[in-house]
Amino acid sequence: MNRLIKNAMVYDAQNDKQGKYDILVNNEKIAAIEPLISDSGINNLEVIDAAGKVVIPALIDIHTHLREPGFEEKETIKTGAEAAAAGGYSAVAAMPNTSPVADNPAVIEQLKLKAAKAAVRIYPIGSITQTSQGEKLSEIGTLARAGAKALSDDGNPVMNSEIMRRAMEYAAAFELPIIDHCEDKNLSRDGVMHEGYYSTIFGLQGIPAAAEEIMVARDIILAEMTGVHLHLAHLSTAGSLNLVKEARARGVKLSFEVTPHHLLLTDQAVKDYDPVMKVHPPLRSEKDRQELVNALKNGEIDILATDHAPHTYEDKLGEFDYAAFGISGLETALALLYDNFIKTDLINWDDLLRMYYYNPAQVLAIEAEGLKVGARADFLIFNPEHNWTIDKNKFKSKGKNTPFNGWQLSGKNEMTFVAGKLVYDDREGRNEIIY
Repeated sequence: MNRLIKNAMVYDAQNDKQGKYDILVNNEKIAAIEPLISDSGINNLEVIDAAGKVVIPALIDIHTHLREPGFEEKETIKTGAEAAAAGGYSAVAAMPNTSPVADNPAVIEQLKLKAAKAAVRIYPIGSITQTSQGEKLSEIGTLARAGAKALSDDGNPVMNSEIMRRAMEYAAAFELPIIDHCEDKNLSRDGVMHEGYYSTIFGLQGIPAAAEEIMVARDIILAEMTGVHLHLAHLSTAGSLNLVKEARARGVKLSFEVTPHHLLLTDQAVKDYDPVMKVHPPLRSEKDRQELVNALKNGEIDILATDHAPHTYEDKLGEFDYAAFGISGLETALALLYDNFIKTDLINWDDLLRMYYYNPAQVLAIEAEGLKVGARADFLIFNPEHNWTIDKNKFKSKGKNTPFNGWQLSGKNEMTFVAGKLVYDDREGRNEIIY
């Protein structure tokens, strides 16, 4: 089928596009992108009027937990991909903390096989160490040959500095980035929220900012030593941000990501002891949040990512101390970022694309050509006038664990196209996955 998107407000500075354009899609590719394209003489054509709406390349999430294999009660490749499609993503990177862990080619191949039928593209991340226990290196070369796009032990920090050094040396040899969960377990121990004023008031065990910052410092030093591309996951403190700035001044090869929830929420949100506020790293202080927002405004943040971590209702039930860490974020991230930061002019659409499309693709070494003739037709149609209320019960994800349930937002992704195919349609409130 041919599709013609009419009257769209297009943003893609990388391809010198900003303004009103029509976009003609032929099969998987963008066939034309011009201010005015006639629909006469084109067979088998569907015309979509996007007047008043924004078209940008569909996003890429570098940090997603799909849970399969092993934890299908939380999420599956199918449901996670559907959540991504609803959120406006054409691709996600799947973290390796499955069961079995993605520390061998068999698990990577299984993911690729199932991903071939998913609503969006899924790129596998391999485990740094066997079973992500931080004791023995995975067969990094075989993971690279199997198609792993990066290495990470995710929520399990590699505490042994010698092992992390060797992992970085091998990763550098195979041109794989290390996606680094920075946490000193000796400092965080049984902590469940940020250590500070509110942890004292609420009587909960705290996780100090230093637990993150010490490991950020160590791994920056090791990355400088080995030459690996170090990508710091879910950076959450002002101190970590300062360490990154200093490392960049020395020319260290690194990037980092920040999540929407760390930009929008603080440790004060734990006041009701609601486990949906329990996330790892924890929601930090207002000072930390404000420093991250300032970095966003100043163009210092490399990548935005959800750290989508779906859990069952039971996982988040009961006492705060014993509930699981994590937020289900794929279906809310874009709208939250628009309503709080684009609509308020803190950033613009091209800033968003740099952080949520071009830079993630560069780190993972995957295709991201944007909106131009001949490029793969991966794009979304966003309606800035679509007022809606976040309802976790309408999520495509199995994980309903969101702290944003009930938030009223203006602006929503209404259509997602992946390789020219409409995979999500929310015109007139349809909320449909199509594939």
